[in-house]
Amino acid sequence: MTAKLHMMKLCVGAQGPDDLAAWQAQRFGTGPARHVTRMWPKREGELLAGGSIFWVFKGVMMARQRILALEPVEGDDGIRRCGLLLDRDLVRVAAVPRRPFQGWRYLAPADAPDDLPQGRASEVPLPPAVAAALAEMGLR
Repeated sequence: MTAKLHMMKLCVGAQGPDDLAAWQAQRFGTGPARHVTRMWPKREGELLAGGSIFWVFKGVMMARQRILALEPVEGDDGIRRCGLLLDRDLVRVAAVPRRPFQGWRYLAPADAPDDLPQGRASEVPLPPAVAAALAEMGLR
C-alpha cells in the first residue's frame, strides 16, 4: 500500500477559505475544482493515496482539499502542465504560519495541521495576521 502524502500551496488572490470556496463555486459549479500547476508531482501515487492540498492564505495555512486525481493540461503555449482535481469540500484546519514560497511543496502527514472540530469549522475565520500571531504563540 502506498503511503499518503500532502502538498501545500499559496492561495494567491483569495482572502481566506470562504473566498476560495466562492471562487471555486463560481468557476466550477458543482463539479470538482481544478487547480493547474506547472510541474507534475513525481510522488503522484502518494498524493492520490488520500492526500490533500493545504492552502496558505496570507502566510497562514487555513484549509485543505482532498486531491482526487491528476490530469494532463496543455497550456496555450503547448507546454504540458498538471491539473489537480480537488474535492469541493473545503476543510478548515488549525491555523499554522508558513513563510512565502514559490510553487508547491510536499507536506508529510505528520507536519499537516489537524482539521478543526466540526463546531469550529463553521466559525468566521480570524484575520490571517491574527491567526498567524496566535499560531506562533502555540495557540490555535
